[in-house]
Amino acid sequence: METIARLRLDTFELTLRDIRDVGAEQLHALSVSVGWSHREGDWQTLLDLGGGVAAVDEIERVVGTVMWLRYGADFAMICMLITLPRLQEQGAGRWLMERAHELNGAAAFGLTATRAARRLYRSMGYGYEQKILQCQGQIAPGNRPSCKVEGLVRPVRFDDYESLVRLDHAANGYDRSAVFRRLAPESKGHALVRNDQIVAFALCRRFGRGHVIGPVVAATEDDAIAVSLPHVEAHAGSFLRADTPASNIAFTNFLVASGMQIHDTVTSMGLKRAPFKPVNPEGPRRIALASQALG
Repeated sequence: METIARLRLDTFELTLRDIRDVGAEQLHALSVSVGWSHREGDWQTLLDLGGGVAAVDEIERVVGTVMWLRYGADFAMICMLITLPRLQEQGAGRWLMERAHELNGAAAFGLTATRAARRLYRSMGYGYEQKILQCQGQIAPGNRPSCKVEGLVRPVRFDDYESLVRLDHAANGYDRSAVFRRLAPESKGHALVRNDQIVAFALCRRFGRGHVIGPVVAATEDDAIAVSLPHVEAHAGSFLRADTPASNIAFTNFLVASGMQIHDTVTSMGLKRAPFKPVNPEGPRRIALASQALG
């Protein structure tokens, strides 16, 4: 395997490899060791979509990772920055982030920061902070919050995906068509149709401990609730997750009323410009992330 860089930290000598040379099994073992819920399949999705590097020790154990996904020529989404606890205080995270910046050459970067890593990212110039709520839990059986919107909520069809990509682009400012091509075969979706146009949608797929609702794109929280409600109803009694900006108060209340709890908070951050900015402030916006890694 090609060596990209080397670093000695105290008694550890780390070698940087292309992350695709490592494989999902070892990456999954690393994320489990730090308490992350990603399955091997979740890692494989990211490996299919992006690039990255893995730090290995003298006996080829994976002790750190960082990945990136390119959304157009001038923006990269950084994700999956993981280091073993014994290396976190020795600068391994900063070293991996510096390599990610060098190997990308993008004009701007975005990421979703855990509370533990936020100080590191701030020290590297990241700002434009937006609080994200990680909501998850067993969906309670029984009645759901009432939801009345104008239009028809129906399952997403194959020929809808170009419309979904356009809505997502308008909501986030980036072309994520590659993400949709990868997620479509393993996702179920619902769309809100108004005046013969799709104005909101929500996808749902297996992820982590159960399923995740995301991305959800809509101009209003009521529309977002309408397209998310069928997924909540379909997973009554099962584990479900959604990651939503804290500014979405009505949507968060809907998730909590359905049985989810606010499990954790993370922070969406950007370097050089704000990431995931709607093209039109009055138009569609991201109500729920595809995942913390994908944005």
